[in-house]
Amino acid sequence: MKKKLVAGMLATAMVASVFTGCGKKDDDKETKTEAKKASVEVTADDKGEIKLWVADNTVDFTKGQVDKFLEANPNYKGYTVSIEPVGEGDAATNMITDVTAGADIYGFAQDQLARLVSAGAIAPVSDESAKWISDNNDAGAAGAAVVGGTTYAFPLTSDNGYFLYYDKSVVKDPSTLEAILSDCEAAGKGFYMEINSGWYDTAFFFATGCKLEYGISSEGKLNSSNITYATDEGVKAMKAMINLHKSKAFYNGSAVGNAANAAAVVSGTWDSGAAQDMFGANYACAKLPTFNVDGKDYQMSGFGGFKLLGIKPQTDQKKYIVCQDLAKFLSNEETQLARFEAVGWGPSNKNAQASEKVKADPALSALAEQLAFTIPQGQYPNEYWDLAKGLGDSIIAGDYDKASDDDLKKALQDFQTTCESYAK
Repeated sequence: MKKKLVAGMLATAMVASVFTGCGKKDDDKETKTEAKKASVEVTADDKGEIKLWVADNTVDFTKGQVDKFLEANPNYKGYTVSIEPVGEGDAATNMITDVTAGADIYGFAQDQLARLVSAGAIAPVSDESAKWISDNNDAGAAGAAVVGGTTYAFPLTSDNGYFLYYDKSVVKDPSTLEAILSDCEAAGKGFYMEINSGWYDTAFFFATGCKLEYGISSEGKLNSSNITYATDEGVKAMKAMINLHKSKAFYNGSAVGNAANAAAVVSGTWDSGAAQDMFGANYACAKLPTFNVDGKDYQMSGFGGFKLLGIKPQTDQKKYIVCQDLAKFLSNEETQLARFEAVGWGPSNKNAQASEKVKADPALSALAEQLAFTIPQGQYPNEYWDLAKGLGDSIIAGDYDKASDDDLKKALQDFQTTCESYAK
């Protein structure tokens, strides 16, 4: 693997310490110092080429924004920016395969950040930019850009997660799961949620305080885990899932298009059009509800997803400055709002989220509220998703309907031990 390291690059020892938690303070200090902008000035006489990767449906939009950026910064006119269509799902893999041939600036999904840091394929932002990111973006998006206390990327969106679509003529109180199920049962309507999924079932486990975390080595391999499903909290989450499956209104599923006779569906923004078609004038959205187990209420949580913009380590400090300023411009309030209007991406910028145009979108407003209770999805082994599906399938099949708390904890211990084995 070729790696083009920078004036702001990570020291090898520090990369390892990010994931193992055993780095030296001197390493951290050195890295933060290197990440700052050097005291150099970029002038109109400086030249360079910057390669930018963005999603295919945003290429034309991004070209217009880059033109605005260069027009507003005449001292950067010597730099040429080429834009290529490489989606967030492919960018990280392409960068890790060959950093030198990769883009100078690229969009990617937040669950790929640890891999990029491990591979030396992303440079930390300056301290000034890190503060700007924290001040201007919602906590979930800003947190998704951080590894080991260091900020590596500029948030672009807060629009990947799940919340509640519902028929307001049926569901009168969307704030509690019990009330929703009661209304659906009374009306002979369905409540749809995909509980045999490692993505959706975290809505229950994270709500009660369970952890599902993996550490990653400098080689990008899972080397540690912090999983607390085999606990009283895990039992409460599993009991909530069992209670849900027992409701005659429950149907396992998350695609609005596949839901029949539904009054409530847990899904994401990609389903907003289908939900509006299904519910018509009674279309409504809300954050996920609370659920009650053993007399205590828990706010449903889950995974949150964000799009980020990263910068490849650079050997030319002036080029790094231009790249960072361009990434900041492409992720600022004005550009995020313009991107929302152009392609419908949900902003991570707090002011953009508060704009009347964004707030007028019921799905994005519900998701923004829900993301305050979620955890950014990290990197998980492929086997985890199959294991979680199996647990959900067993719940749906009724295997645990009469199980004691001890039986549930035993099942969760088996689940946890298997998850932990993935990091050994």
